[in-house]
Amino acid sequence: MGLEIESAEGPFIYTKDGKRYVDFISGIAVSSLGHRHPAVTKAVKKQVDRHLHVMVYGEFIQDPQSNYAHLLTSQLPENLDRVYFVNSGTEANEGALKLAKKFTGRHKFVAFRNGYHGDTQGSLSVTGRDVYRDPYLPLLPDVHFLEFNSNEELDTIDEKTAAVIMEPIQGEGGIIPADKKWLREIRERCNNAGTLLIFDEIQTGFYRTGSLFAFQDYDVVPDILCLAKAMAGGMPLGAFVSSSEIFDVFRHDPPLNHVTTFGGHPVSCAAAHATLSELLKGNYASRAGRIETTVRKVLQAEGIVEIRGKGAMLGMELENKDMTRKVVSDCLEKGIILGWTLHSDTLVRLAPPLIIETKLLKDTLEDILDSVKKFS
Repeated sequence: MGLEIESAEGPFIYTKDGKRYVDFISGIAVSSLGHRHPAVTKAVKKQVDRHLHVMVYGEFIQDPQSNYAHLLTSQLPENLDRVYFVNSGTEANEGALKLAKKFTGRHKFVAFRNGYHGDTQGSLSVTGRDVYRDPYLPLLPDVHFLEFNSNEELDTIDEKTAAVIMEPIQGEGGIIPADKKWLREIRERCNNAGTLLIFDEIQTGFYRTGSLFAFQDYDVVPDILCLAKAMAGGMPLGAFVSSSEIFDVFRHDPPLNHVTTFGGHPVSCAAAHATLSELLKGNYASRAGRIETTVRKVLQAEGIVEIRGKGAMLGMELENKDMTRKVVSDCLEKGIILGWTLHSDTLVRLAPPLIIETKLLKDTLEDILDSVKKFS
């Protein structure tokens, strides 16, 4: 987009030319509490005055890491009681894939077409979009892609499969929620085959969809949960979470199965603790629901094919690629930051910060609607 950023505060980003923009995509589902939330910046400043990096992750006991791990797992089911911190979402997925292979002794993976899990080698191997994979082939072998929300080929999940990796709501694939009955069928097939189920909740986590995590709304618990994006209020942090039993295989053969220098950086963990504490205090589930209700009520016009998604993770499907480009460009001129998803050039991403006030939300949506009408 070429914007030269001067500062950011709450739902707004300010550029060096003095213009104010409404960040209606939250830095791609990162700034759920808005930019520079006071609780987050306070925690960052406090930790900076204590210490920054002191040792490769895991060698020393550091309060920001252990305190946050305790708070996070206190909100999760009993089988998700161990956390490994990394720097980003794709690293969380890389760690999850390794953990699944080590625990099961298998190397086959099942993923889904149009799924997105990151751009490093392993994560790209299970990303279901050839245009991103083809330039880097060969990737991991024995990866099988199925249709999302389809019961066909589910027998691909068998006793040779280490893990099924998936998003409960496909993000870059076009904001497509999983069908509840289908997702429960996936869980049952994994149980029967001794296959681990990995949920990539990097984009759906931390009340983005209304629940703290999307799997809670589906009543399906994964074996490994991958997190990042909104986790640390704008600081870089990711994690993969599993059971003590599964993580035990990382303790031996070799003793250092997965190592990261900066994973669980103390400043990021302090920010994450402040972020989750704030989210748990506020009524953010209802805030996400209010955003969805308002979006669906306002954005009704010729040219809008569909509003998809849940909570504050929504997508506006438009009639064609040209119209989508023009609407996004026109909104940018008005001071509204939008964008489309990686795998769809007709879907406008709608993911405002959860702290957005009702008036600003409605005013922004009216401006978006005017742009849609202008080019429909």
